[in-house]
Amino acid sequence: MSGVWIFKNNGVMKLVENPSDGHCDNGRHSASCKKKALVYLPTGQVVSSYTCLKQILSGLGWERYYGGDNDLFQFHKHSSIDLISLPNDYAKFNSVYMYDIVVKNPNVFHVRAI
Repeated sequence: MSGVWIFKNNGVMKLVENPSDGHCDNGRHSASCKKKALVYLPTGQVVSSYTCLKQILSGLGWERYYGGDNDLFQFHKHSSIDLISLPNDYAKFNSVYMYDIVVKNPNVFHVRAI
């Protein structure tokens, strides 16, 4: 468990868990609460589905990998040891997976707040 202890004027303290991890506290909106999007830089296209992502990654030399976990949507490149592993359900595709794609494809993708 990690977070920040908030001390109130009446002496009561409260633990706010991971205030900067992108989750909102009690429904309040802040800069860290913005939804993220994966953007393909050459066209400015926002990746909105795995079909779209698969098409882009295929053009970059990535191939679908079927030798791993059946619960994952995976890609590999013959020219490297990198493996991109994504959840099968696109609804669970979040900024952690987006940044993995950005790191493995320098100067091709970017994660933006929308």
